Amino acid sequence: MSPTMVNGIMDDIEGEFLYIPGVMTPTEVLTAYEAGAQIVKVYPVSALGGIKYISALKKPFPHISMVASQGITIESTGDYIREGASSVVLSDAIFNKEFMKQKNFDGISQLSKLAASRAMEALEWKQQSSLNESCH
Repeated sequence: MSPTMVNGIMDDIEGEFLYIPGVMTPTEVLTAYEAGAQIVKVYPVSALGGIKYISALKKPFPHISMVASQGITIESTGDYIREGASSVVLSDAIFNKEFMKQKNFDGISQLSKLAASRAMEALEWKQQSSLNESCH
């Protein structure tokens, strides 16, 4: 995973590794996808508008998987997933500075479980919404 798209890296890895280039603009999303990226990292998403920005980017690119990265909280995880993010980067939210300093791995584990729970709830909501739409 990278904060930018590194030109030529897609040619070098030839499917051996999953490379997730960082993108900011619709042009960068499309350029990365056309270069062979299976998923892109929208970075820095919170500075670009957060959940609303992911939602707006997904409209022209529903077929491109996106990871929301930077400034995401555990509380907003579900909203990002519901609005189109395939996943989120939660390093700052999960690796709480105080927990890290105290080596409180149980606390970090609890934050991880809470984040996973929020994401699962959002995925279940999306699946239910899709079923409801297909029935109408």
